[in-house]
Amino acid sequence: MPRSICGSPGRRVARSSRSAALAAVVVLGASFATSLAVSAGTASAETAKHVTASPSVTRAALDPALVAGRGATVNFSEQEAENAATNGSVIGPDRSAYTLPAEASGRKAVVLTPQQYVEFALPSAANAITVRYSIPDAPAGGGITAPLDVTVNGTHRKSMTLTSQYAWLYNQYPFSNDPNAGLLHPDWWITECACVPAATTPAPVITTPFRPNHFYDEQRLLLGHAYPAGATVRLTVPAGGAAWTAIDLLDSELVDRPYVDESAANVVRFGADPSGRRDSADAFDNAIAFAKRKGLSVYVPPGTYQVNRHIIVDNVTIKGAGSWYTIIKGHQVALNPPAPDGSVHTGVGFYGKDASLGGSSNVHLSGFAIEGDVRERIDTDQVNGIGGALSNSTIDGLYIHHTKVGIWLDGPMTGLRISNSVITDQIADGINFHTGVTNSLVSNNFIRNTGDDGLAMWSEKIEDANNTFDHNTVQTPVLANGIALYGGTDNTISNNLIADPIREGSGIQIGSRFGAEAFTGHVWITNNTTVRAGTFELNWRIGLGAIWFYALERNIDADIQVVGDNFLDNTYNAIMVVSDFPVKDLYSITNVHFKDVKIDGTGTSVLSARSAGWASFENVDARNVGAVGVNNCGSFHFTAAGSEFSLIDLGGNDGGWLAPWELPNTITCDDRPPVVVPPAPAEW
Repeated sequence: MPRSICGSPGRRVARSSRSAALAAVVVLGASFATSLAVSAGTASAETAKHVTASPSVTRAALDPALVAGRGATVNFSEQEAENAATNGSVIGPDRSAYTLPAEASGRKAVVLTPQQYVEFALPSAANAITVRYSIPDAPAGGGITAPLDVTVNGTHRKSMTLTSQYAWLYNQYPFSNDPNAGLLHPDWWITECACVPAATTPAPVITTPFRPNHFYDEQRLLLGHAYPAGATVRLTVPAGGAAWTAIDLLDSELVDRPYVDESAANVVRFGADPSGRRDSADAFDNAIAFAKRKGLSVYVPPGTYQVNRHIIVDNVTIKGAGSWYTIIKGHQVALNPPAPDGSVHTGVGFYGKDASLGGSSNVHLSGFAIEGDVRERIDTDQVNGIGGALSNSTIDGLYIHHTKVGIWLDGPMTGLRISNSVITDQIADGINFHTGVTNSLVSNNFIRNTGDDGLAMWSEKIEDANNTFDHNTVQTPVLANGIALYGGTDNTISNNLIADPIREGSGIQIGSRFGAEAFTGHVWITNNTTVRAGTFELNWRIGLGAIWFYALERNIDADIQVVGDNFLDNTYNAIMVVSDFPVKDLYSITNVHFKDVKIDGTGTSVLSARSAGWASFENVDARNVGAVGVNNCGSFHFTAAGSEFSLIDLGGNDGGWLAPWELPNTITCDDRPPVVVPPAPAEW
């Protein structure tokens, strides 16, 4: 008899709880250097033979031809370490949570021990690189630092100081930096014992470190010289370096000369210190005040500026020399007593005024980096790169790193444009439109390694409306989804590329949850590509869909159009509709329309239905389907009339997945069919 869904997953950025489960336990520590025992799943570790480096450019570890026109257009070329020349060891592929390869782009990486290297050939001229890496945590948590040598064509040696101080989280939500800590919530149900530990006798033994995750970080380096295509960049762990260093990928780019604005109010003239030795927050405030009085922009020239609190912005333009040159960096500062909003820390960030005070407008931020100092997740903390309410404003060409959320906007507000920015290594979301954000656009942004949703609209109390997420790339969200909509009206997700979600979420989610307002009007989900999504849900212990619809608190019945999307190399299902078992008779999912969709590879099914409702399908082509095309459990009532979830065949659905014997709405229910690993995606 099919097993029902239980143990509903949760997520919280502000006010809800989360519990996770263990798929494959892995202890990553000093012993990793000798054993290379990276996971208990399908990961492998083999020593690569040295070959001459040659350029191998991919996008989300795919042939760029497979994602043409999707995702962000960026200035850098991305190269996977597993495709480079190395005398280290390739790990992966593995998609099991809490493993080092699972959190790598493409689910593979290269591990180096001291005096081993990985070498990349530049595909085009470059003077700057970004290295995505992982090194061990300290035995008691808190991270370590370790050197990495960089040579170009065998000379021009530079050294990077890698750190794991912003990585390595453990335990249950909201996580811990202590690998030796006991359960944070012994009163929560966990899958390790299939029990509530506090209510279980004898109490289960929980192995530590418990649920290690968030392993990777990245670091940028200006090479000091422009090198031509074909030049080789070698990364070597020196003697005395970390016991192991995992290299996931290298980004390389040719950075333009610094932008200069002689007519603007220069923050240095107001006392800002480009050496970073003195706090420059007051100087920024003074420059902003002067610029507003004189009708000028504010210019922040090259340098690293120490700013340890929020800079409040309203009716002002702030320009940097470029995100590689102008770096605004702050320490996290404890607040005693806490702020009225519940924050127990503050840190660097540019904030509009609170919406309750009227918010800010006509704010334009461009051409600088924000480097935070956030090492733990405290949801009440306002330690985001950009925050507050910003109406009729623009954010362009920023690099946001090591903050809690890159950009978290609390409405009501309207008319914001976020473009051409890079947001990486966040403890929580990349960008979140929270509460009444309207008529706003997020386009051509690159987001990697978030600790929650990469891009989200959360219609808590007031609906988000008429917003668009377009032509963005979201890679390796460790927790939750690449892109998620929680309620709202007339919102669009279009032309995005989403890759490698890890756990408790998938590629795209349409969710009635977290107290969100209902979906009304329409939802357009058009021309997106997901790859290696359709993850394993660790609480329910079933596979999700690359796109999934979740009716937990309300019906989902808006006009939802999924048109022109590609779902590639799905770990489990391509599509899922689900309502949690306790509310399965209360809420349904209806009015969902799939058209001109291509599905290449499913570990299990094209569609998994665990809800009442209906959807239509037209020109949905599928190939390399691992199990039955439709896994239709409906609401688990198994009536004689068939499943409570109806599939409407509008024709042109090739590949045999929507076979005649499955219609009309025959019950074809297997909660956990065997997984068949699909072949790599290819041109259709």
